[in-house]
Amino acid sequence: MTSIGNILLPFVLIIPAIVFHEVAHGYAALALGDPTARDRGRLSLNPLKHIDPFGTVLLPLLLIAMFGFGFGYAKPVPVDPNRFTGDVRKGMFITGLAGPAANLAMAAVGGIVVRVALALGSQQSWLIDGAYLFAFVNLILLFFNLIPLPPLDGSRVLPLFLSDRAMRTYAKWERYGFIILLAVLWIAPSVFHVDPIDAYFGVTARPLLALLTGVS
Repeated sequence: MTSIGNILLPFVLIIPAIVFHEVAHGYAALALGDPTARDRGRLSLNPLKHIDPFGTVLLPLLLIAMFGFGFGYAKPVPVDPNRFTGDVRKGMFITGLAGPAANLAMAAVGGIVVRVALALGSQQSWLIDGAYLFAFVNLILLFFNLIPLPPLDGSRVLPLFLSDRAMRTYAKWERYGFIILLAVLWIAPSVFHVDPIDAYFGVTARPLLALLTGVS
């Protein structure tokens, strides 16, 4: 692939990964009694409904161009937990996991395509490379979003396991979630030469990628 192709292909694959991720949040909330996402037209697979100019377009392109990899985000699907028919914490837990679960399903599809293509002796390298990268992109989004820092999905999942006292403490730190995330992503590797995110992916996304695709 050309250098332009190396940049554009991951970017193109990020779009469906993000769109299905957000739509899954919306459908989970709807199933729990909150129609906010539906009423605002966010249960659509039209990428234009979900694209954030910076998070979906500019940020991934910049990161891929600079580091060879990148991540992005879409406009968050609106959720009103006060409209859930059941327990709010359980509702947020289910809604929070729905997006990563969608990424896991898409990664599995990519893995199946890679395995079938290799088993059939396919000479279509673009198909194998594309399916492998699609699985990888989805696994990165899955595990990155499970980090328990706002605005990531992990911040919706973690509260289910916290006591009321611990939840109050966690709530005090929520406002600093994005700052902490930036510190972990950029300051720790550049200043302290420690990359906790890469280590995290090394024990989560990469082993699961090898399991799904059969490629070590």
